Amino acid sequence: MNAVRLLALDLDDTLLRSDLTISYRNRKAIKKAEAAGVTVVLASGRVPAAMDRYIRFLGLHKKPGYLICLNGVLIRERHADTIIYETGIDARTALTAFNFADAEGFAMQLYEKDIMYVSHQNKYTEYDKHLTGLQQMVTEDFRSMISGGCHKMLIPGDPALLQPMQNLLRNLLGDDVTLFTSKPYFLEILPTRTDKGTALAKVAGFLGIQREEVLAVGDSMNDEAMIRWAGIGVAMVNGDERIKKIADLVTEKTNDDDGVAEVIEKYILSKPMVHHG
Repeated sequence: MNAVRLLALDLDDTLLRSDLTISYRNRKAIKKAEAAGVTVVLASGRVPAAMDRYIRFLGLHKKPGYLICLNGVLIRERHADTIIYETGIDARTALTAFNFADAEGFAMQLYEKDIMYVSHQNKYTEYDKHLTGLQQMVTEDFRSMISGGCHKMLIPGDPALLQPMQNLLRNLLGDDVTLFTSKPYFLEILPTRTDKGTALAKVAGFLGIQREEVLAVGDSMNDEAMIRWAGIGVAMVNGDERIKKIADLVTEKTNDDDGVAEVIEKYILSKPMVHHG
């Protein structure tokens, strides 16, 4: 029996409701988990600027801890604006990916502080702007922006077209990148061997916490690595069917009905949890 000491929570479609807020019950459960000695880590595909309001709402900025940002590309101290780990895509790989996507008619996005740069707009770039609250700028000279490399790239597009695009990019770029969809209409391109799982392993190491003492909750393919790595991997019932098959547990309640609080109350506050091998 291993008591949970580290709780990793995805934001969108997991901790956040559809209206992008955190419910009273979820907030209360997180505070109770912290009071019981559990370290809470938010793990998101978002840039730090698009996570800050949630960190403050939960009061996580008041004490030392970590944030996993950009799906593991950045790890930041949550109580200070200090990046303690970062990686990126090299310029050659970034240009190859962009040229291919551009030739196929896809838009491309990259993120710098609180600005989302897009090569051209479509309805899916607008979705991202709504979700993150970031300022959006269309840039004609996207190639020069990535000529020094970048943290991550995102292709927004029709889900029916992104799956074949993902396969083509995998063949083109091979092991130089990590590819997955964070939402059906967002295809993410990350540095090789970078994901929420590798970042969560680093955070657990910083804290001296064993893998078996980690519980991670998520809903999408960008959560796959941390759900697989954690001692207990939990998928949201509203999540991707592929994630639900991978997870040890699936919530009974959705993100709009306090699914995270359900997990915390059932498996952290009431009793220690049995971990898988």
